[in-house]
Amino acid sequence: MTHLEQAVIGQLVSDNYRTAAVFSKYRIDFCCNGNRTVEEACAQKKIDISAVTADLAEVLGVQPETGTDYNTWEPDVLAIHIVDRHHAYVANQIPVLQAYLHKLSNVHGGAHPELVRIAQLFNESAAELTMHMKKEELVLFPYIRQMVVARENGTSAAPAHFGTVAGPISMMMHEHDQEGERFRQIQQLSGDYTVPPDGCNTYRVTYALLKEFQDDLHLHIHLENNILFPKAADLEIGFRPAGK
Repeated sequence: MTHLEQAVIGQLVSDNYRTAAVFSKYRIDFCCNGNRTVEEACAQKKIDISAVTADLAEVLGVQPETGTDYNTWEPDVLAIHIVDRHHAYVANQIPVLQAYLHKLSNVHGGAHPELVRIAQLFNESAAELTMHMKKEELVLFPYIRQMVVARENGTSAAPAHFGTVAGPISMMMHEHDQEGERFRQIQQLSGDYTVPPDGCNTYRVTYALLKEFQDDLHLHIHLENNILFPKAADLEIGFRPAGK
């Protein structure tokens, strides 16, 4: 019998909020019935405990990215990384957070009206980020890739229908500012993601996920504003005739 089988669900979630996603996947209540062990919950729901503990072990083994020098990456490689890591994260976490915030607003919104506003702000951000990422994936990033290929082949880059990359870059940076401000409001309304004394495990998980979402968004925006976009602008300059 492993230590995860005997671990108390509520404690696991309190120690590492990422485990909440595993329990949600298997429809195991980690909030009101968090005092059960993983083994007890799986037995009650007739769930394969080995699958649950394997997922828990995977989540608990995840380490954050550290020490990567993104400045050394080619712009097209960095764009792919942003899509695979950050765009995918945003797309996956939006429905999770929307469900948690909806539940919190319904259960605790009376005593904590700020939750309703936080949910509204997050829904606005979700809609805007979804459109924002699509524009990058369908317009700007493919053109960056096209420029890299042209440089490698020693050919000219085909003219972009949007003129120069300065146009879409300016738009993307403006939208980054908007989402940064939206999350500053969420952070302020939540008291810097501080769970009130009457907050349950769902409350703690939601605020922890919101903070993680904001932290990921900050890295996401940093990679684009400060590394990818300048690289793309410099790359485009290399295709211009001298003196222009």
